[in-house]
Order: sequence, then C-alpha cells, then structure tokens
Amino acid sequence: MRPSAPAKLRKSALDEPRPGSLTITYMPNADQAPTENPPRFSWLPDIDDGARYVLRISDDASFPESRTSLHTDLAWNFFTPDTPLPPGHHFWSYAIWDAKTGAPGSDWSSTRSFDLAEGLPETPVPSIAARRAASDLRHPRLWMNPDELHTFSASVKGDATHAGWDQFYEKSVAPWIDRPIIAEPKPYPNNIRVATLWRQMYIDCQETIYAIRHLAIAGKVLGRTDLLDKSRDWLLAIARWDPTGPTSRAYNDEAGFRVVVALSWGYDWLHDHLTEAERDEVRAVLVTRTREVANHVIAHARIQVFPYDSHAVRSLSAVLTPACIALDGESEEATAWLDYTLDFLATLYSPWAGTDGGWAEGPHYWMTGIAYFIEAANLLRKYLGVDLYRRPFFQNTGAFPLYTKAPGTRRACFGDDSTLGDLPGLKVGYNVRQFAGVTGNGHYQWYFERLKADAAGTEMAFYNYGWWDLNFDDLQYQHDFAPVEALPPTDLPAVKWFKDIGWAAIQKHMDDPMRHIQFLFKSSAYGSLSHSHGDQNAFLLYAYGEDLAIQSGHYVAFNSSMHRDWRRQTRSKNAILIDGKGQYADKDKALARRAAGQITEVEENPGHIRIVGDATEAYRVTNPKVQKAERETHFVDDSYFVIVDRVEAAEPVTLDWLCHTTNAPDAGRSSFRYHGERAGFYGQFVFSSAGAPSISAVHGFPEIDPADTEGLEQHHHIRASVPAAKSHVLVTLLVPYSLDAPKRIFSFIDDQGFATDIYFTDVDDQRFKLTLPKKF
Repeated sequence: MRPSAPAKLRKSALDEPRPGSLTITYMPNADQAPTENPPRFSWLPDIDDGARYVLRISDDASFPESRTSLHTDLAWNFFTPDTPLPPGHHFWSYAIWDAKTGAPGSDWSSTRSFDLAEGLPETPVPSIAARRAASDLRHPRLWMNPDELHTFSASVKGDATHAGWDQFYEKSVAPWIDRPIIAEPKPYPNNIRVATLWRQMYIDCQETIYAIRHLAIAGKVLGRTDLLDKSRDWLLAIARWDPTGPTSRAYNDEAGFRVVVALSWGYDWLHDHLTEAERDEVRAVLVTRTREVANHVIAHARIQVFPYDSHAVRSLSAVLTPACIALDGESEEATAWLDYTLDFLATLYSPWAGTDGGWAEGPHYWMTGIAYFIEAANLLRKYLGVDLYRRPFFQNTGAFPLYTKAPGTRRACFGDDSTLGDLPGLKVGYNVRQFAGVTGNGHYQWYFERLKADAAGTEMAFYNYGWWDLNFDDLQYQHDFAPVEALPPTDLPAVKWFKDIGWAAIQKHMDDPMRHIQFLFKSSAYGSLSHSHGDQNAFLLYAYGEDLAIQSGHYVAFNSSMHRDWRRQTRSKNAILIDGKGQYADKDKALARRAAGQITEVEENPGHIRIVGDATEAYRVTNPKVQKAERETHFVDDSYFVIVDRVEAAEPVTLDWLCHTTNAPDAGRSSFRYHGERAGFYGQFVFSSAGAPSISAVHGFPEIDPADTEGLEQHHHIRASVPAAKSHVLVTLLVPYSLDAPKRIFSFIDDQGFATDIYFTDVDDQRFKLTLPKKF
C-alpha cells in the first residue's frame, strides 16, 4: 500500500515537466548510453502521486505491437525490466496506466531513444511475481532461513571456531547476558536538541540491536532457552517504548531507525519463541514504526523525485529492508515497501555516484551509505536471490576508498568526516573486504587487512561501535563468502579518475608508508550539496607517512559554527579565494548544486601526470564577475607538483592562494616551508602575472566560535595574496620530502622575487633541476 498522498489541486493527464538539478532525470537517453543491460528507466512522475504507469520499449519508433514490450501497472516512476534487451538502438515512452480499463491512457510521453552496446553486464531485476514466488515466509528469514540455521547450528556445535563463532559469542553475546535492559530515552530538555544527548540516545538504541539480535541468534544456534528468554525480554521492553516519543523518526531519526532494526531482528528470530499475543504486539508496533519511516521516504522526502536526501536514501537499506523482509507476507504495506526499496536500490541507487564507483559526498559517507547497502544487499540476496552486486557500480566502488582514503591518511580527504584526524575507520575496510568477496579483488583484501591492523584497538570508538558490531560482520561474511588472498597494490595505475563525481587521485607506493604519496584533486558537478563542501579545484597532499596539505578543521557537530562557517567553506581548503570570496557552500540546495566544477582532463605519461579542473561556476554563484577559474596540476618525476591557477574576471579581482597545514609553516618572500613530524614540503611561487604575492602564515580558525574547538588542535595555513587584475596566472611549486631523507631546495630568484631556476639535492647531495611546464 502507498502512504497517503497530500491533496492535489488538480489531477492531470500525463504531465512531463522539465527535470531540475535536484530531481531525477529521464533515463536512458541519447546523451548518456546505458552501462548495464537492461537499462534503468526513470522519469518525473505525474502530478498525481497516486498515478500508476505503463512503459513501452521498442526498436521501432512507431512502437508496433509485434516489436514492443509493454510493462504495465507500474507503481513508481522508475523501473528495471526482468530480462535483458538485445543490443542496438531502442525507443521508449511511458503513459498513465488506467486501472479501470486495464489499458494505457490516451497520452504518451515524448519518445526517447538510446543505444545499447554489446557485452554490457546483464543485471535484470526479477518481477514482483517472481519475488513472491522466491519468498520463503518461514522464520527466521533475516540472513538465514531455518534450513541454513539448522546446518550452521550443527557446524558450530561441532567446532566453536566455525565462521568466527567463538569471537562473536565472547565479544558480542556474552556481554548482554547479564546487562540490564536500557531504559527508554528521555526527551531533550524543553524539547530542544542537544548534540551530546542526541548522540547518546541513538547509541542507546544501537545497543538494543546488539542485545536483541545477538542473544536471539546465539539462542537459536546453540539451542539455549535462557538466551532466547533474555532476548525476548529486551524485545518486549523496546516494543513498549512510545513510537511517537523521543525514539520516533520525527524526533531523532537515527534513534528511530535503530529501534526499527532491533524490533525487526527480534520479531524474525524470536518468532516461534513468542506467544501469539506477543507476536501481535511486536508486529503492530513494528508496522507502525516502519510506516513512519516509509511515509517520510516516499511521501515527504519523495526520494523517487528528489533523491539527494542522505538520511532518507540510507533508510531504505538500513531500515526498510530488514523491517519489510521480517514483515513480508504478514503486512501488505510492508510487502509494497519492500518492492519499492528493492526497485530503488536496483534502479536509482546511488544518487551520489555513477558507474565509475565514486561517491560525491566523500569516503566517510561512502562508508556509512555503503555499509548499510551491504547489509541490505546481503539480506536481499539470501531472501529473494537478487544479487545487486552484479551492477557495475558495485563491481567498481571498492576502488574509491582504496584511492581516496589510503591507509595511514588522517586529513587527506574531502567532505564531512567524523573520523577527521584519525586513521581511516575500521568499517571502511570491512566494506572494501565485502567487495573483495564479491569481485575476488586481492587489492581490496590487502586494504582491509592493512586498515584493520592500523586501527586495532579502535573497535569501541564512537564511529565504529556506535554504528556497527564488527564481530557480527565477521560472522556473516565468513559464513556467506569465500576467503580472498590479499594482493599488495604494487601494480595499481598511478592515477584514478572518478568521472562520475569529479575526483582524481594519484597514488604512488601505497604499500610502503615511507615512500607513499597520495594527492587528491576535486572539481565536482555535485557542488557543495549535502555533505560536500565548497572545494572545487581544491587539492590534498599526503606524503612519506604524514598529511601535509590537509582538510582543515574539526567535525565537532553538523551545523556547528566550525562546520557551517569553516569546514564547509572554501577558506578552509587548499584552494583560491577570488576577491576574498569562496564558492557557495550554504543551505540553499539548488545554489549548492550550481556551485559546481568539472575535471576536464586527466593525462598520464611516463614521469608526468596532468589534471585540469574548471571551477568557474562554483565561484560565479557568489561572484558573478568571475569568467574563468581553472586549476592545472602537474605531478612530475614522481616527486613534485606544479599548480597553475588561471582566473579571469569582468573587472579587476584579487587572488588569495591558500594551503592548510596541521602545524605552523614558515613564510618567506616568495616561498614557504612546512616541517611536520615525519615529512614536510617546500612551496615556491614561480610566476604571477599580476605581480608578486604577499605571503603570510595564519594561525587558527578566524571568526569561528572558540567554544567549538576548545581543547582541539589549532591548525594553520599559508595565505598568498595577489594584487588585483582582470586576468591572473599564478604558478606554484610544491616539493614534498621525507624528514628521513630531506630535500634541500636551491632557487635562483629574479629581482621581482620569482624563481628562475630551481634545484633540489637528495640525501646523497646529488643536485637535480626541477623541470617546470613550459606553458603557463
């Protein structure tokens, strides 16, 4: 059943509006060839939210009956056929489905066409009828069915180490046996959200998942009534929390999501351990709480039209998938929500990505979004036999953290990140291991093992334990997937361009921390939308075991002064300000999407990688005078970088070149230097068409509420200010070095303060001349 739709002023025949920057688009189309077969179809819905659709596909634009496939009575404005199409040229259109007549309405949409290449991955989605036939309505059905449970139970009783059971029991079951049941969280004082209380509330709710799920699974596997009784006590207590109170989705969505998940696992795994009255009680509250989430997703957030709602999209995987599987066949609403969820994940997911495997919000929100997708995909794979991992994005996306959040890095990545300043979170590695299991890629397994070793002892950190139980992850993975042998990334290409999101990454010697260089560059069409920032044409540099040119600031809380006025803004980035202004990075989502960039070229030749980004539109949103803002980066001889900024404006504008560091840099006349704990880098302004820049070293976070960073380290940055001009060309040299083998830099400076010839000497005092690009 659909959630109730708001009343409409009129009920139209087919309404085909023009898509906007924040809506889904008409796909497939002639400008963007499908990357999988069958293609994913989407269109903007009719003004009547209750409309149903019919889709027709043909190799003839006149749609003759004998050569046209018709998909009728579609509930939503997105659809994936259940069979591949033949390669070639195809046409499609859609109409409103008239349920009374069982036929299309009189108006068809515009006809669109697409070319389907040969050899594309075949990723059909089973029809609703096929899903019903595949459903095993016995309990349990989340992760294991009764037959699997019987086999697994016998294996564990014969070998307690099977699939890591002993570790799971010791660390994730035993602690809950005597633990008192958590009390229902209280409202905020005066119902005004307090960040610390908000976080504690949802961690409390996360622990209800651990208690109910792990005790129930252990009780079933071991045949122990005491564990089942304890899990049932928790389940019934949580079911009696007020579904409209502090743990509702509307009051604290993170808490509400977790309560639904806890109830889902408990209802499913304890189904035959509950009395009929207890089952009715738990099922009723589970349906009520799930309905609240589904109504928000479908009727209010309307992610089938506006998919850029991070929490709503995540709730499909995190909440609706387990809840609706647990309720399938026992609630018509839940079965319909399950169909919606599966079709969205198979068709529109992810709005933050494309086939290349990137994630526009950055690797931290890749971690959270993909972690919950993995949970959902594994459940759907086991329950319905639908393998979403076959889609090209999921075959490729393990490379995104591998290239953009390499082992050892702490502040060398873009976007919101609650682990900022720490090593990559364990769950990033666990996600990548999942894709090792899916693809057999040994580099992914190496990444997992390296991150797990680096982050040993952080299992109870908020960003791990507060979101996931890694012992349960291990148990599931070892049961469901074959082991993959780790392969060090010595043969990786040096540069990876994620065209889908406008990121480019250089990785050299990732397997050797003391030689490792990571350089990230971003210029994204997603702009500063959601958890992205005003950082088009920005760069980040990690080298020789240390973050050098960093992501500045602290993620103290979403929408804090530090987050809103520093972290999201261009002034906290290794980027430029034009007339003192950065890129738009405030609350208007349409403007945030307009504040976009584009990587226009990535070129790799022996000893030379070149990356070009255009951030003109990102600056124009706040400064219409800007006519060009281009940054060209050269990585030369695997050792140094040359950055060329070109800016043009309708009238003279100043330029400020920014580079952020953890500790204090030294500023000179035309150069600067940063010494870290393991590594450092030298910077030289080689050329400026508007005159020599004035260089200063800035301490702290100007204009940010000091309370936001009390007790936290104060960062620094270099600010090089260039006089006003209508046209700017600024050329900057960056030379990273290890403190174990420092490079000494020698520059011959002209009378304007610019370097003419630059040399460095290595640890053996051999002198090398740096070759700069000839074209500025």
